[in-house]
Amino acid sequence: MSGDVKNNAARNRYELTVGDATAVVEYERRDGAIVFTHTEVPESMAGQGIGSALARGALEDARSSGQKVVPVCPFVAKYIQRHPEYQDLVVAEGGPST
Repeated sequence: MSGDVKNNAARNRYELTVGDATAVVEYERRDGAIVFTHTEVPESMAGQGIGSALARGALEDARSSGQKVVPVCPFVAKYIQRHPEYQDLVVAEGGPST
């Protein structure tokens, strides 16, 4: 697999393009956190670790920009469960307290 995860802020999603297919994890910004709402990996990309690479890239971007995350998307939530090094980024559904 090759390609880099990119934040397409205009479309509120992270993207990973390989060849002519693009996988996405959509997000919203709420209460100072990034709320991951949906992940979609095209059938042609299935089984290649694309979803995991996309989740990792999105979480690393959140970390590098000092953002907390709310993993509403089941795929991202499961990824964080399997990779506890990202648990420190997670805040409750309502976002960080102020």
